Amino acid sequence: MARVTAADAAVGLAVSNLGASDNSPYLAAHRAQFATGRRIFEMHDHPELPLDPDTENIDLVGATRARPLHLRASSIALVFVGGTLGVAAREGLSLAFPTTGMPWTIFAINVAGALVLGVLLEALARSGPDEGRRRGLRLLAGTGFLGGFTTYSALAVDATALLAAGDATAGIGYGLLTVLVGGVATFAGILVASLRRPARSEAAR
Repeated sequence: MARVTAADAAVGLAVSNLGASDNSPYLAAHRAQFATGRRIFEMHDHPELPLDPDTENIDLVGATRARPLHLRASSIALVFVGGTLGVAAREGLSLAFPTTGMPWTIFAINVAGALVLGVLLEALARSGPDEGRRRGLRLLAGTGFLGGFTTYSALAVDATALLAAGDATAGIGYGLLTVLVGGVATFAGILVASLRRPARSEAAR
């Protein structure tokens, strides 16, 4: 059995004080490390926080650090395809519904994207671990399509154009309105996904 360092012991003590009811994958990994005396992965500055599934992927079965998700060719391909489709959809809507003055089409696109992203990510988080098809859907539809569909750059350019035209109220108002309504839309999406009835297998647990 590998030697448990003082740092490992400190992490194990901190994790144990957080309570056994916490089902965080990151804390579970630390508990496994402390219990077996094996160092599964490198120390983290904030052991109370969950893992970022894209940058700190851990293979708990083999107790080895897997290749980071953002460096895998399959992940890059999914994001690329989704992003291409998202940008094409946004451009199509912008051409189909041109606006003068206030860019309401881009506003609607950003708000709609925020709403759908909230629903998607909350639904995926509630459906199980971030792996397999769930992870693929998150990368393709979430990071890729909705990341390309929504646009912060157009928001910034349009707000700047309004300011440059001398309409400070419209420029500032457009920027603030997009951020505030987008935040509300995201929360609404999360709320909608949280109302989903659990499957029978989940309800029986």
